[in-house]
Amino acid sequence: MEEEKLGFFARLKRGLSKSRSGFASDLDAVFLGHEKINDDLYEELEEVLVMGDVGVNTAEDIIEKLKKSVKENRARIPGELKQLLYEDIKERLLRSDDLYGFEDKKTVIMMVGVNGVGKTTTVGKIAGIYKNKGKKTLVAACDTFRAAANAQLTEWAKRADVPIISSREGTDAASVVFDAVNAAKARGTDILILDTAGRLHNKKNLMDELAKMNRVIDREFPDAVRETWVVLDATTGQNALNQAREFNEVANLTGIVLTKMDGTAKGGIAIAVCSELNIPVKFIGVGEGMEDLDRFNAEEFMNALFETEEKTDIQ
Repeated sequence: MEEEKLGFFARLKRGLSKSRSGFASDLDAVFLGHEKINDDLYEELEEVLVMGDVGVNTAEDIIEKLKKSVKENRARIPGELKQLLYEDIKERLLRSDDLYGFEDKKTVIMMVGVNGVGKTTTVGKIAGIYKNKGKKTLVAACDTFRAAANAQLTEWAKRADVPIISSREGTDAASVVFDAVNAAKARGTDILILDTAGRLHNKKNLMDELAKMNRVIDREFPDAVRETWVVLDATTGQNALNQAREFNEVANLTGIVLTKMDGTAKGGIAIAVCSELNIPVKFIGVGEGMEDLDRFNAEEFMNALFETEEKTDIQ
């Protein structure tokens, strides 16, 4: 009953248990292993951050800022440094004050990402979330190159109980977008979600395809709010960060969806993508079920990852 009452936070906490027993516990060990703040502590802390998928660049930046904060706050003991670290991480995760303002407007969400990260299932889950929020939601199977993509999205659309626009394999993706956009306008759709082809090995082709799709939306649905999200498999660590960086070069990303956080993922990847790319995490997934994906909440994520008992500790 307790988990049912807590809802997604309980599932998030359960899903991040592996991350907690690795990344978070390693951080705790560093702070508990020192009696005072010194260079050795900083060095060990940076190593744990890098190993926790925060990445070298972000880890170095965190350490430099921590050193300044320690001086400014006259911190003396590791416990005070730990508090400053949490505040720094939370600030990095909160890159935008208005992550979900689009939800009250006519919106087209374009989902990008390489094959295998859970992109198509994520489209279905997000569609289900908005359907349950009372939003008129429509999905479109614009990945016309992968044979199973259409059937997979059709199945998830059924689970989410939302309509789908699709075409036969090999159809020009932009023509599917055209049909989907006009269907969305005719039906008074609130949220239109486009599942695109998961290709990154040929950036030129991907860029041309996405540009063509975007031109159709610009022409046919100019008043719609535009969101472009990349879906990343959190278990792939720095590879996921590299994928986000490359997709951002061709797609002008506005958000990130992290999947498979319940696996071997280290929590630092969320910090890395927000910090290095300045792109907010919009949704986070901690399981296979429809209910195991939800909007990203930085405070809940911090509490679940570090198992902070009092939320006020990291506010």
